[in-house]
Amino acid sequence: MASQSRRTPLERIEYILIVSTLLLLVVFTLQPLLNLLALSFTEPSRVAGFSGLSIIPDGFSLEVWSLLLQHPNVQRGLFNSIWMTATSVTIGVLGTALMAWGLSRPGLPGRRLIFIAVLVTIVFEPGIIPDYFLMKRLGLLNTPWAVIMYKVISAWYLIILVRFFEEIPKELLEAAELDGANPFQTFFLVVLPLARSALATIALFYLVLHWNEFFRSMIYLNDQTKWPLQVVLRQFVIEGDRVAIVGAANASGNIGAAQINIRALKAGMIFITILPILAIYPLILKFFTKGTMSGALKG
Repeated sequence: MASQSRRTPLERIEYILIVSTLLLLVVFTLQPLLNLLALSFTEPSRVAGFSGLSIIPDGFSLEVWSLLLQHPNVQRGLFNSIWMTATSVTIGVLGTALMAWGLSRPGLPGRRLIFIAVLVTIVFEPGIIPDYFLMKRLGLLNTPWAVIMYKVISAWYLIILVRFFEEIPKELLEAAELDGANPFQTFFLVVLPLARSALATIALFYLVLHWNEFFRSMIYLNDQTKWPLQVVLRQFVIEGDRVAIVGAANASGNIGAAQINIRALKAGMIFITILPILAIYPLILKFFTKGTMSGALKG
């Protein structure tokens, strides 16, 4: 309160404008999500008149969520998305960190040529046709690994980590060597703990990239049992394939799930797809605000 009283009138106006803008952005961000959630819980008979601005359900019904969560395609797609994304993120973060640490060392032979090769991949990224023939030659067609190995090491994220590792004080590395640590012990016991905030950021980028990936799954996965949740979402929301969710028996009849409005089904399906990202983001967010080198050097 004392600090606020010492502000000039111009600073107070600036503070009010900043806070108001941020609150407005929060409203614009949350309103569509809350509208989808409210729509999915709305009574099926009232969905047709539900407003696109409302965030409170009109009535209350769990029929949409009961249908979606019990549907085998949704369950299987959710499981496929979780394990494929988790595998991709684990391999990507570890592989990016190892390669970035090597490229950050000045004594690495051919370091400049490797860096140029990495930059070339950013400018001249191969198209889908060469990629398809590569997957075919490797025998990865119709296997989840064709999707998991996509951009397993991103050149952009690699450059970010290289720059981060280059700023680690040499004193820390020399101290580890004096204590008898070998290069692997130095990397895993000294470097990675210091890089937790950077690794969390890279992990979040990889998470969003692989969780939202559906195009490669459509091309490389012919077996529907291997489809991730995003392909199931596209089949239903984009193509309007109601039978894929409701089922042929109900869709042709006048009972049960067939009475659920397709708008409510789409809203519930979209929310299921984005819910894991919304749940994980706050857990990683705390690493963004921590000082990277906090407590690393003393004296």
